[in-house]
Amino acid sequence: MIDSPRTRSPELLVDFIVSLDGYGTADGWPGWWGLEGPEYLKWLEEQPEGAYTLLLGANTYRQMSEMSGAAAGGQSEFSDDEEASLSGLAAVPKIVCSSTLTTPLAWPNTELVSGDAVAAVAEMKRTGTRSLRTLGSVSLCRSLMAAGLVDRFRLVIFPVITGSTGQDRIYDGYQDFALEMIDSRTFDGRLQLVEYTPTVLTGPHAHAPASLG
Repeated sequence: MIDSPRTRSPELLVDFIVSLDGYGTADGWPGWWGLEGPEYLKWLEEQPEGAYTLLLGANTYRQMSEMSGAAAGGQSEFSDDEEASLSGLAAVPKIVCSSTLTTPLAWPNTELVSGDAVAAVAEMKRTGTRSLRTLGSVSLCRSLMAAGLVDRFRLVIFPVITGSTGQDRIYDGYQDFALEMIDSRTFDGRLQLVEYTPTVLTGPHAHAPASLG
């Protein structure tokens, strides 16, 4: 059982949904690649990380705020489940790291951090009271991983290969990491959740933790 973030030091969770070949989205495919099912959707509603603050970069902020507004206004082609998920993001506390955005921000409950994102997140973890989880933001997540700030790295892998149409490659530009699995499960007989504690590898692979074999 995962404790409430109010009862422990703040942590940072990097959270992605991906195709089997490591893409975050794909051109011409519906949301969740059309493979969301009742078990997965229920898990999304019940996640204990619902009390976390969302952390995102400027590009994701622009995209998601626009999608959230369209979903809330009923002016979209999203499914009912997508509309509920997207419109609900307006009420969630959010921090966007950007040197190009300016206040006031249109998306409700969003704070702007305009300085160095890695330093800002490190300070949030040191002095804050709420844990953080990312929303998309591939470049930001890559920087936070490289800085060793990520406590949990979680993927929900959808059983599709999108080599021709995939967009937003997740792992390009990453450093080497050792990953210690701390959780896994299957949703709806086809979606696979895997969750790890990441460790940056700064030397030869022989320096990886002994538990990796």
